[in-house]
Amino acid sequence: MKHFYLILSVLLLLCLAPMPYGYFMLVRFISMVAFVIIAYHFYEEKKKGLVITFGALAILFQPLIKIALGRNIWNIVDVVVAMLLIYLWIQERNR
Repeated sequence: MKHFYLILSVLLLLCLAPMPYGYFMLVRFISMVAFVIIAYHFYEEKKKGLVITFGALAILFQPLIKIALGRNIWNIVDVVVAMLLIYLWIQERNR
C-alpha cells in the first residue's frame, strides 16, 4: 500500500505541468478509484476520519460530474493531497 501513495502523489504533482486534457481526466479516474481503495483500507483499520477524508476526495476527483474549481485551485488541491499521501507514506514506512 505504501508505494500506492507515492505513485498517486507523483501523478497528482505531474498535473502541475502543462499536460494534455486527457491526462487530467485519466488522473481523476485513477485518483477516484485509488481514494475509494484507500478509504476502504482505513475503514478496515477503523480510522473514521481518514475514511471520511478519502471518501470526500473520491467524490471530488470523480470524473463523471465535473467540479469546476479552476486551474489554480485544482493545482492547490493536487499539491495538498500529494502532501497528505506523502505523509501517509512516511507514516507507513516508519511502522
